[in-house]
Amino acid sequence: MPRTQKISWKIEREYLSRGETNIIGIDEAGRGPLAGPVVAAAVLLSLDRKLPRNCFKFNDSKKLTAAEREELYGVVNENALAKGIGIVSAKEIDEINILRATMKAMKIAVRELEESYQALKPEILLIDGNYFKTTLSYPFRTIIDGDALSPSIAAASIIAKVTRDKIMCEIHETYPQYNFKKNKGYGTREHRVAIAVHGQCAEHRKSFKLKEDLTIEMEFED
Repeated sequence: MPRTQKISWKIEREYLSRGETNIIGIDEAGRGPLAGPVVAAAVLLSLDRKLPRNCFKFNDSKKLTAAEREELYGVVNENALAKGIGIVSAKEIDEINILRATMKAMKIAVRELEESYQALKPEILLIDGNYFKTTLSYPFRTIIDGDALSPSIAAASIIAKVTRDKIMCEIHETYPQYNFKKNKGYGTREHRVAIAVHGQCAEHRKSFKLKEDLTIEMEFED
């Protein structure tokens, strides 16, 4: 069914109307790949002034081209009062599972955001998806397709995705045989064949099992 809503400040205005300005958008990138970390971002956009019109090009980062993400990555950085990034490695994903790793990355991102903006106390965390579990004491709201509805969440989606893509390009330099620069760790046919030929490297998630026919068994997908 097609969506009837589009990205706007509607969700943020609910909180602004109550005098709440510390509205934190949170999203992750890299929950489904076979290799590399999961990365979360937390972003506080400056909402007390008119933002550039291209903020309305914000969207789920997976629906943007690489060039669009790079452009909007700059827009977010220019218009964010504070941001934080949380990174959990493939090794730890294997140790605690991808769901817990995603929650941990989000918590790290919020803590880093707090540190980047002295004395900042989030008033609401807006989180993409339908599940969030944390020891953070702040109120939160999960929003299905939030990265296509809320600029704050979309901004976090862009930061998380661009950050993770850069990490995967760096990992590619160490393990070029998997072509991480292109596939970013996702289970493409080329990547799965490379695993069959070379085996897994230290950056692969060993808990994400490959079947003999090279299809992937995993609990979540991006």
